[in-house]
Amino acid sequence: MEESSQSVVRVIRCIVCPTGCEIQVKKNESGDISFEGYTCKRGLEYAQQEYYEPKRILTTTMRVQNGFLPLVPVRTDVPILKDKLEEAVKEIAVKQIKAPIKAGDILIENILGSGANIIASRDLSEIQ
Repeated sequence: MEESSQSVVRVIRCIVCPTGCEIQVKKNESGDISFEGYTCKRGLEYAQQEYYEPKRILTTTMRVQNGFLPLVPVRTDVPILKDKLEEAVKEIAVKQIKAPIKAGDILIENILGSGANIIASRDLSEIQ
């Protein structure tokens, strides 16, 4: 198929390696999607993931009861779907965890059925 019969749908800059390829995602008249501009298989896989099902690591804070600080930084242990981030933040916002907390503790298991756990990003002792 000729280049003129395809239109650029989106440009994705790959972040897998320092090369930073600009990958063009194109859709032809029949609706087929193609990826151009990547220089390695990992770049293609990254662009496909980012186009079809983008995911991110969520980082935020969670309220702490009886803690040295009122909040503890938390994150997901694996990326979750980008369109679920806001819903996950809302779920975290209504939770409160008791101190003491150790970095890596699972504070919420399988948030939103995503397979990702919310874990503590630092230690937090309780008020003495």
